[in-house]
Amino acid sequence: MVEWIVSEGLTDYADALARMEARAEAIATGSAEEAIWLLEHPPLYTAGTSAQPQDLVDADRFPVHQTRRGGQYTYHGPGQRVAYVMLNVGQRGKDVRQFVKHLESWVIATLAEFNLRGEIRQGRVGVWVPRPDKPLGLDGAPQEDKIAAIGIRLRRWVSFHGISINVEPDLSHFDGIVPCGIREHGVTSLVDLGLPVSMADLDLALMKSFESIFGDRPMQAAHSAP
Repeated sequence: MVEWIVSEGLTDYADALARMEARAEAIATGSAEEAIWLLEHPPLYTAGTSAQPQDLVDADRFPVHQTRRGGQYTYHGPGQRVAYVMLNVGQRGKDVRQFVKHLESWVIATLAEFNLRGEIRQGRVGVWVPRPDKPLGLDGAPQEDKIAAIGIRLRRWVSFHGISINVEPDLSHFDGIVPCGIREHGVTSLVDLGLPVSMADLDLALMKSFESIFGDRPMQAAHSAP
């Protein structure tokens, strides 16, 4: 069974990273259970291993943290649920691509709990929602907005970092970066799409859909930190 941990308020990013790495190491040595850590951060930008300097549009807007997860620039802040995923991929088939697909499917299944269809796109990381309510793009194609980001790192076959889903963040905060290096599409949130979803609602949906995708029954969530 996977331990679920929920932190109230805003969690400092550097502190979260240290705790996450320590928990991942403990999982690798067999001294701790796998865990999903749900939290929110104060406004900040993170740069993954593929981040391009030109995609940091406003370097002075919020703190910028260099990370060793995959991906490019992303934003974290209040109103966005971050789920740090500390799972033993070595005991789950040692298939990193399949693991990422499971993360994508987990997000999509979670959004489906609110009757929202999330989709993935070849060559674009994350989960997207079509926006038929918006004008067609310059190329005549329907517009799409990103609602969730995915970026992980593995050490000794244990994952850390994870996913983020926009519940009700200030979407203007994404303007300081080119999210995931994609300029032609925007970002959205559950509330922006007209869905009055609370963070607690999303947490319940994440726990329910996790079991359907990963096959693990979540342990009762503890309100603490790893």
